[in-house]
Amino acid sequence: MSDTVKLCFTVAMVDAARGSGAANPGAGEIFQILRDGRARTKAELATLTGLARSTVSTRVDALLGLGLVRPAGEAVSTGGRPPARVAFNPLAGFVLAIDLGATHATVAVADLSGQILDSLTRELDIADGPEPVLDIAIAEGRRLLARGQRDAERLVGIGIGVPGPVEHSTGRPTNPPIMPGWDRFDVPGYVQNAFDVPVLVDNDVNILALGEHAISWPGVDDLVFVKVSTGIGAGIISGGVLQRGAQGSAGDMGHVHVPYSHDSPRPPGDERDLEAIASGTAVAADLRAQGIDATGSSDVVTLVRAGNTAAIAATRQAGREVGEVLSTVVNMLNPSIIVIGGSIARAGEHLLAGVREVVYRRSIPLATQHLGIVQSQAGERAGVLGAAIMVTQHVLSPANIDARAVRG
Repeated sequence: MSDTVKLCFTVAMVDAARGSGAANPGAGEIFQILRDGRARTKAELATLTGLARSTVSTRVDALLGLGLVRPAGEAVSTGGRPPARVAFNPLAGFVLAIDLGATHATVAVADLSGQILDSLTRELDIADGPEPVLDIAIAEGRRLLARGQRDAERLVGIGIGVPGPVEHSTGRPTNPPIMPGWDRFDVPGYVQNAFDVPVLVDNDVNILALGEHAISWPGVDDLVFVKVSTGIGAGIISGGVLQRGAQGSAGDMGHVHVPYSHDSPRPPGDERDLEAIASGTAVAADLRAQGIDATGSSDVVTLVRAGNTAAIAATRQAGREVGEVLSTVVNMLNPSIIVIGGSIARAGEHLLAGVREVVYRRSIPLATQHLGIVQSQAGERAGVLGAAIMVTQHVLSPANIDARAVRG
C-alpha cells in the first residue's frame, strides 16, 4: 500500500470516527485507524481521535486482548521512557474466500488485511446444484487450512461469490439463470453447518469490483466494473463504497432494454436486453449465423486473437452496445474509472474500443472530462480477493469490534 493511499485511508477512518455519531469513539473506531498497518503510540491515537489518553489506553488494551493489534516497538523518545507503539495484527484470524463460476471454483485463505495467503482452483459445474458444489468448496477450504497448518478456530468468516443475482441480506441466490436448483437456497446456513462463522454471499461482479478496486484503483472513490462474459453485469463503487441497492440487484445492466440505434446494424424494432445483444453467447450466435463455428465466449476470443475479421467486427459492435447502456450510467453516476473485464474483454482492445467510441460521444462532456475506460488488470485472484474484502469489512466493522471487546 502506497504512502498516499495509507494517508487517504487514515484520514477516512478518522473522519468516520468523528462523524459516526458517537461522541466517544469505542475500540472499534480506534481499530479502523490502525487498519492501515502503520504503528502508532497511544498519544498519537489520542490526538487523532480527541479522546483522553486514559480512554485510548483502555480501548487499545482491549484490542491487544483480542489479538487484533500487537506491540510494535518503541517510538523515538522526546524525554523520559520511549512510548510504546501498537499496530494492526493481520494474522489474528483468517478468512475463507470462495469464487464460484459457471465451470470453476477458486478457493483462497486470506489474512485480516485481505492478503491472499494460499489458493487453489478446480473445475466444477455450477449446474450440479448447491449442495454438491458447496461441498466441494467446503472440502477445498478445509484442505487449504490444513495445508498451511492454520487453526480452523481462527477462521472469522467466509465470503462467497456466485454467478447470479443474490439477495445480499440473506445470502440467497434469486432466480439465477445459469444456476438451476440454487433459487432461494440458504447458502450461508448450509456452509455454517461446516464452519460456525459469518458467511456472506454476493454476486460475482460485485466481488470482482471490490477486488479490482483494491488491486488496481485503491485511490479511486467512484468506479464501475463491467463484466462481459456469458452474461453482463456491473459492480458499482460510489464514494468508496460498494453499492448493492435495496435488495442487492444494483448493477444488473445485462437486463437493461437497449433501444434501437441508427449506429447499430440491428434492424429497426430489434430492441432486446443488453445480454441478448452483446454477451459472449450473443456474439457467438451472431457468428454462427454467418457460418462461423463459435459456441461461446472462449470461441469468440480465440477467433479474435486469430485475426478473424467477422469476430473482430462483432466484438467491437458488442462494445458499442455496452457503451449505449454505459453512457447513461456515466451521466447518472459520474465515475472516474470504468473497468471492463470478463472473458470477452480478454480478446484485446476491440471490445474497449467499441465502448469508448459510444460512451465518449453520448455522455455529457463534464462526465467524460477525466473518465478512464480501461481493461481489467486484477487477474484471476480478483474474485477471491473481493470476497475476502467483503468479509473483513463486515467482521472488522466498528460495531462488530466493539461487540467483541464487550464480550472480552
